[in-house]
Amino acid sequence: MKIVLDTNCLVVCLPASSPYYCLWEAFRNKRIVLCYTTDIINEYYEIMSRFHTQEFVNIVINELLLSVNVKKTNNFFKWHLITSDPDDNKFTDCALNAGADYIVTNDRHFNILKSIDFPLIKVVDIETFKKMLVPS
Repeated sequence: MKIVLDTNCLVVCLPASSPYYCLWEAFRNKRIVLCYTTDIINEYYEIMSRFHTQEFVNIVINELLLSVNVKKTNNFFKWHLITSDPDDNKFTDCALNAGADYIVTNDRHFNILKSIDFPLIKVVDIETFKKMLVPS
């Protein structure tokens, strides 16, 4: 399964004590493919640096970049689907260009995508995605 992971979800799934750590473990165990662009990696780096040490951030970014289950994407075409926070479009464009199955996010700005028939982008929150990874 290919996903685009919004930064808010990456930040909360990294601590081993997090209820969403299973998402990071699924990535590390190659159960999911993480799609990204340079802009997304730059945002990951910037936001994670607010919460973690530089050493930790570098380890996470290097793991993301060097893993075999990542798909680097270039957004040759930009759809401009999210108008309330245009910066979020880097995630929608990545999902479309990479053919991702889902965008995983807790950001309400992505809710607009649920009302757009074309292009179809499936958006799930982190709790729903966790349930998909760890069925009860």
